[in-house]
Amino acid sequence: MLKNNVGGIDRILRIVVGLALLVGFFLNADAAYRWAYLIGIVPLLTGLLGTCPLYSIIGLSTCPMKK
Repeated sequence: MLKNNVGGIDRILRIVVGLALLVGFFLNADAAYRWAYLIGIVPLLTGLLGTCPLYSIIGLSTCPMKK
């Protein structure tokens, strides 16, 4: 199982940015670079799941420490 390493504010920002990019995908139907908005899936999923594989690789965590 993946360890949670994305904290509260980080999760909110990832979800907002991911949703904004996906909304851009649907609003720019005729743009040549429309596919680039699909990158919003990555921050959306990492925000919803609370884990980021890149954070795990570099040993970073924005979760508060447990006492």
